[in-house]
Amino acid sequence: MDRLTEMEAFATVVDQGGFTDAARKMGISKSAVSKHVSSLEARLGARLLNRTTRRVSPTDIGLAYYDRARRVLNDAGEADNLVTSMQSAPTGILRIAVPTDFGATHLSPVLGEFLNRYSEVSVNMVLKNRYVELISEGFDLAIRMGEMEDSTLRARKICETTQRLIAAPAYLDAHGTPGRIDDLNDHRLLYYSHNANTSVWKITAPSGEVRQVRSSTWFSVNDGQSLLNAAINGLGIAYLPSFLYAPAMEAGQVVDVIPELPQDVQSLYAVYPAGRYTQPKVRALIDFLVEKFGHRSGADW
Repeated sequence: MDRLTEMEAFATVVDQGGFTDAARKMGISKSAVSKHVSSLEARLGARLLNRTTRRVSPTDIGLAYYDRARRVLNDAGEADNLVTSMQSAPTGILRIAVPTDFGATHLSPVLGEFLNRYSEVSVNMVLKNRYVELISEGFDLAIRMGEMEDSTLRARKICETTQRLIAAPAYLDAHGTPGRIDDLNDHRLLYYSHNANTSVWKITAPSGEVRQVRSSTWFSVNDGQSLLNAAINGLGIAYLPSFLYAPAMEAGQVVDVIPELPQDVQSLYAVYPAGRYTQPKVRALIDFLVEKFGHRSGADW
């Protein structure tokens, strides 16, 4: 006989307090329940139930076995539910946190396609430039750039971007072109920052050493598009990801200030709470993001 069915018959007898109610609960005959339990006891070589004309109760061994059997049966039920859930159509509200620059520039234009594809899903996109606490703040998913530090979250890489020092040709004509990282201290720097006093860039030198650039801030704003606009207008030098500067560079509005520097490649990830399974709506959006942006790498934006 099937081992799981034997365990289910035994556990149901214990739960219902007898063979008759167990048979009704399982939708089989009383004799079938009795055969399953007897087969289980024979296989284990132990008596699991005390049987009298008035009641049925587990023996000490039966009670210990019941605790383990019930866990196995619950896990089996959850496994079945997992498969059903993973095959179900994505539905419900999907709340996502996305960096302002990437969300406004790249994600917003393609979300309509995602919503048309999954008509039972609605999206609440929140543009934030800080790390959100997904569970406590009620987010299903967040887009993050750089190394993943929170090991309690699951992460899937979406694409890559390259950060470079960029400036308008007119600015470099007026102020000169820096030839090395140290020369940046003599230039007008455009920082992304909430606090101009703590602005710092971490730039990899040709030697591989990561250098920190601190300087008096000519212009500071917590929005990447505004920094790009400032650079295009000749206000100074900005350090921005390629998903922002690539179109402006292709149009000749900005150039790579120190092209000899190593490529500073940053990965973009979709992060979501760890759990027993990924909700269909979350999995659908992640697959969609990889489909749309997975081919992007470096300056290919």
